[in-house]
Amino acid sequence: MSIKKNRHTLNKGWKYFDVMHMDRRVARIYESGKCTVNFPSFMPYNLYFEKGEDTETCVNNLSNFYYWCASRVLTLDRKYAKEILNSIGAIQACTDRERAAIAISYRALSLIDVYWVRARGDEKTFKEISLYDHSLSTAFVDVSLKGKALTVANTELIKSQDQAGDIGTPGVAPKAWIRKGDTFYLLKDGDERDVSAELLASKIVSCFDVAHVCYEEAVFDDMRVSRCEIITSKARSIVPIEYFEIYCANRGKRVLDLVLKKDSYAYYMMNILDYLIGNTDRHWGNWGFVVDNATNKPLKLYPLMDFNKAFTSYETVEGARVQTTTARMSQRMAAIDAVKTVGLNQIKEIDPAWFDDPKIAEMFFARLALLKEQA
Repeated sequence: MSIKKNRHTLNKGWKYFDVMHMDRRVARIYESGKCTVNFPSFMPYNLYFEKGEDTETCVNNLSNFYYWCASRVLTLDRKYAKEILNSIGAIQACTDRERAAIAISYRALSLIDVYWVRARGDEKTFKEISLYDHSLSTAFVDVSLKGKALTVANTELIKSQDQAGDIGTPGVAPKAWIRKGDTFYLLKDGDERDVSAELLASKIVSCFDVAHVCYEEAVFDDMRVSRCEIITSKARSIVPIEYFEIYCANRGKRVLDLVLKKDSYAYYMMNILDYLIGNTDRHWGNWGFVVDNATNKPLKLYPLMDFNKAFTSYETVEGARVQTTTARMSQRMAAIDAVKTVGLNQIKEIDPAWFDDPKIAEMFFARLALLKEQA
């Protein structure tokens, strides 16, 4: 369904939409805002529906639905966002309602999880429309990674699910999914500094006993990029902590209590590594849980990833303010606390020759020495 048609449908009457988890209908929301929740334990963690038919409840349900759909569309601070949205006829997508229309145009599919939206009359199964079962068109990579306009031929060939992987992937840096055989890879650019930082940080993180995403150097259209393999599948999804924060807030729970209960080791190692590499981009949308799709339950924190903003705020050993807790403390303080709790857990030596910038090397080894004293 086109974005233009979806906008018209949302304005003129859409009867109902089903929130799907693979082939399970989790909930149905009507245009009035009334909803039915069929499987509460399989609801998306950042979507909350209330029972009741009063006006306030119905308005809240509609707002929550539009917000959830909007969260499955790239944000306007993403590089080339306007070019990407313009290529699908959605450049003015600013409100949650407008962004919801974009998401619904490709059934709100994503390579992050197995949720999707089914309109009334849609008889497709998840296997028929799943991004995991259907190749993504390489025609859209030029738009997502380089901001190039689609050719007329490519515009006619590209399907809604071909766009969904890139449009539904969060983050600010230019990125695009490519498929090779049965495996997906994420390409990321940004600029030369960001790519170099991600590759160096990935090498460093591999020297510690912590689950992490491995980034390798690659080239796309004569442009140097970082590349990593997909970590989600039809069996496992990833859910950012900011989504769990919504879930916990609606139930009177603290999200950090859940984190420490499920995977305290990975949490503390994240604080150690972010301090060592000077990562200032560990906001609550940039880490989270691996979720078992068979149960929709969190298993553990997902592998440490996204290092393109490493080695920033790297002038002193103190580091930036830590982002993984609500407490006011520096990255150094959080890392020291983590080392005292779980140890440093270094498993390989770090080669000084990996560093092109001697100032970065000096600061890294100063921070490492500081933590070794606490171990």
